[in-house]
Amino acid sequence: MKYLSTRGDTSPRGFCDILLEGLAPDGGLYLPTHYPKVDAATLARWRGLRYAELAFEILQLYIDDIPPADLRRLCEATYTERVFGTPQIVPLKPLGEGLFLEALSNGPTLAFKDMAMQLLGQLLEYELARRGEALNILGATSGDTGSAAEYAMRGKRGVNVFMLSPAGRMSPFQQAQMFSLQDANIHNLAIAGVFDDCQDIVKAVSHDLAFKRRHRIGTVNSINWARLLAQVVYYFAGYFQATKTNAQAVSFAVPSGNFGNICAGHVARQMGLPIRRLVLATNENDVLDEFFRSGRYRVRGSAETCETSSPSMDISKASNFERFVFDLLGHDAAAAVRTRELFGPTLAREGGFTLSATEFAPATRVDGFGFASGRSTHADRLATIRDTWARHRVMIDTHTADGLKVAREQLEPGVPMIVLETALPAKFEATIREALGPDAPPPERPPALRELESRPRRFTAMAADAEAVKRYIETHGGPAAAAA
Repeated sequence: MKYLSTRGDTSPRGFCDILLEGLAPDGGLYLPTHYPKVDAATLARWRGLRYAELAFEILQLYIDDIPPADLRRLCEATYTERVFGTPQIVPLKPLGEGLFLEALSNGPTLAFKDMAMQLLGQLLEYELARRGEALNILGATSGDTGSAAEYAMRGKRGVNVFMLSPAGRMSPFQQAQMFSLQDANIHNLAIAGVFDDCQDIVKAVSHDLAFKRRHRIGTVNSINWARLLAQVVYYFAGYFQATKTNAQAVSFAVPSGNFGNICAGHVARQMGLPIRRLVLATNENDVLDEFFRSGRYRVRGSAETCETSSPSMDISKASNFERFVFDLLGHDAAAAVRTRELFGPTLAREGGFTLSATEFAPATRVDGFGFASGRSTHADRLATIRDTWARHRVMIDTHTADGLKVAREQLEPGVPMIVLETALPAKFEATIREALGPDAPPPERPPALRELESRPRRFTAMAADAEAVKRYIETHGGPAAAAA
């Protein structure tokens, strides 16, 4: 299996090369040359597998430069009951009306990002040791990616983490999760701006190829294909739990900001998983909902990006979206030319783009790519949290509430709808209390996180300036420092 860039660079690269690289040299995102197809016999064989076994079976279709025995060992070491709390790893919880909640947030940072990040930590440490190299990881977070990455990479030999977050834009719990870490290889940079400013800095640094190569810059954001690939697994796992035979189809509802989580569902559907619809849910920052309704992708600036009660989705420039557009346009050389124009000059010049009627038509057909979308507001979140608690005694977080609200609008008779849980409610306690009132019990926390907000914090405040971030990396994160 080889990988190509969405913007046309076809230099043959294996999985382990792109694992360490992040963005392609031409600024594009990596995708496999093709999506392996999974037939009915294979689906039937996979149905009874444990999660770690299923992960190995799916990953080996895309990874041929890690020996199978080593890859199997890495999967088994990652997906354990000790780390994720249950033998199923991602158990389903019925909510009536043909609705299910897939629990993806039982890992160490209480967010779905752990599902991929825990594996990514194993893969990076393995490959760096095999090469005798070090890596400086540069990432941006709107809340959950940062803590998941830092908890997965803390103490890992050969790895430094530089995580950019928007100052004051995360929940107190999310801030404390990241800033309380004291590990020498973890560096938190609180950027004056919004998430998109952080993301732009990561891309700007990655586009400086000389700096990137000199300082061995890699990424753990969902632009890293390895992370997105790991997320494909839980779509299969959810499907097997919600169905009895492979003749059944299901839909998935996915809260989405950066398009990585739902892009993994798109990959699973391209592989042949019987997914009826991929229902994308946004909050008030509804760039993606607007696209799937109109074919118009209009990026908002910092001043137009709303600060909401589902802050991990306060994103107006969806990095992973480029992968889907490349597939939508044909996943070929002509698609790369068009994608390079759209996400390069056109986006820079016009702040967005509109696909032609011919280009956009496949995205609106269920027999094409199966996408549907919807939008949720703060009032919707409160109502959904309240209703779910009243009817099912299930407490959900604000992002999951966005997904559940839109899922209910897209229900189809006879088609199970699986809502992907994105975080546990403990991360957003103030909004949960607002929704449920003072008499409801507080969201539960694991014992290890009960005094989180009172711990000492370690971070560096910084302007939204890529050059300042580069200077910080030069001072604090040379490859020698990472290897120490």
